Amino acid sequence: MNRDERPVTTHVLGEGDDLLHYDVHGDLATATAGRPALMTFANPMEAAAFTALAAEITDRPVITLDPRGAGRNPAGESPLTAEQHAEDLHRVVEALGVGAVDAFGSSGGAVCLLALLATHPDDVRRAVVHEPPLVDTIADGDVVLAACQDIRDTYDRAGEGAAMAKFIRLVMTTGPLAEDYLDQPAPDPVELGMSAEDDGSRTSPLMRNMPAVNAYVPAYDALASWGDRVRVAVGEESGHEVAARGGLGLARRIGREPDVFPSHHAGFTGEGPYPGKPAQFAARLLEVLG
Repeated sequence: MNRDERPVTTHVLGEGDDLLHYDVHGDLATATAGRPALMTFANPMEAAAFTALAAEITDRPVITLDPRGAGRNPAGESPLTAEQHAEDLHRVVEALGVGAVDAFGSSGGAVCLLALLATHPDDVRRAVVHEPPLVDTIADGDVVLAACQDIRDTYDRAGEGAAMAKFIRLVMTTGPLAEDYLDQPAPDPVELGMSAEDDGSRTSPLMRNMPAVNAYVPAYDALASWGDRVRVAVGEESGHEVAARGGLGLARRIGREPDVFPSHHAGFTGEGPYPGKPAQFAARLLEVLG
């Protein structure tokens, strides 16, 4: 089917704080054992970030979703964990009713995919874990985790602008962080095009996920035992940024070579200030899924 003709339906699961929105691109009835439905997600990126990628994958239905606290889902202020998101993913798989899915998780979503594999391994036929920002897999993990905690503390104290300035500096840093990383002066949010004013809001899904999602420790032995069912992906342009290093470290820990994907950390996106290469990304994803 031409991708322009494929139906997209929106579904709502649960209620209250547990309410989740997800979209099905295509017809779930076309999913087969050889080409199961494909779930694509990140955290805290919303479903819309995967629209361009879903449009390129027409041989199977594609599910995109808004993670808890983001997009069309209810906002909140309480901290979020990878395990909590994993249970949400499990709920979506159950609601789909098509058996095991293939899953592509990116960034924080990749960490949540690892948590899903630990608790509900039968939900997934094959998993592609794209640039998980794990601290347990890198030598400077303690410094990175302290930086994540500092970002969250800054958010709680001074609001989103001040915290996001620190977040941007962290994710753009290449290579291991120096032991005195937190001793450097705080970046100015205004210089990065953001407001320094605190509007009092504390519902940012990104900040709610920090530092718990980064601190998640995967079940390495179980992941290694899966063989080709678990693939670790890194972007060819990502270099030695924190998330890419987390992925490379994970690949080493489970005894696998990383799969290199086109573009950068958000290489599946088609728009924005740093658009990726969704067509090439989709082709590589289908190749890895087999």
